[in-house]
Amino acid sequence: MMNVKMRNWLIGAGTPVLLLTAWWLSSENSTDPFFPPLRTILVRFQELWLFEHFQSDVLVSLGNLFLGFAIAAAAGVGIGCATALVPTVRWMVDPLIHFLRGIPPVALVPIFISLIGFGTEMRVASIALAALFPTMIATVDGIRSVSNDLMDVARVYRLSRRERLLNVLLPAATPQIFSGLQVSLQVAFIVMIASEMLGSSQGIGAMTLLAQQSFMTADMWAGILLLGVIGFLVNVLFGLLKHRVLSWYIGSRRMARAA
Repeated sequence: MMNVKMRNWLIGAGTPVLLLTAWWLSSENSTDPFFPPLRTILVRFQELWLFEHFQSDVLVSLGNLFLGFAIAAAAGVGIGCATALVPTVRWMVDPLIHFLRGIPPVALVPIFISLIGFGTEMRVASIALAALFPTMIATVDGIRSVSNDLMDVARVYRLSRRERLLNVLLPAATPQIFSGLQVSLQVAFIVMIASEMLGSSQGIGAMTLLAQQSFMTADMWAGILLLGVIGFLVNVLFGLLKHRVLSWYIGSRRMARAA
């Protein structure tokens, strides 16, 4: 009999195939200018995103996304550690966190446009600040949730503060930190698109919006399709990285369930 993992994989892979097949068949003879045939969309996808605009727009968007996410990840873990371990920092940062986390991430883009302008710096800064908070909050929660027994062992071995942080606290908090990083990546992707639509003439978001405003519907659909593909691939790659880094944690969970 087919095992559960293989069955779930086939279901996950088969659903997009069925949806694309239904889209292809339902749009094959379409004359609606707002719902062009999927065949036409795929032709424009190849022409635009694999050749004409790959270097000038796709690589620019991905560069902004990964740079902003990297800044948010480093700053989120660093500030999160300081907030969890230093009471003075916690008193200073907590009100700011509660204030800024209530603002929708996309709403930060007009603020950065006013302060910085319409350059690459604006887009990277918008992505970094919006993606900062999930990682920072996850880091604080992860470090605070480390068991007292584990900390008692660290004290028995007379570990320094630096050794406790690097060898005890951060490894124990890593599963929660990665959960925060995954949310930050999703937020970064959304703000990347919004920052390009609101304040740029470069990037996938800007080209997709320009196609919509110019009534080039097939180009607009091709841009939306590309964003979906990139979002899916980025999440898959992050999932593989998470699985590799947390292999020890996943293995221990499996052993605990089997026991």
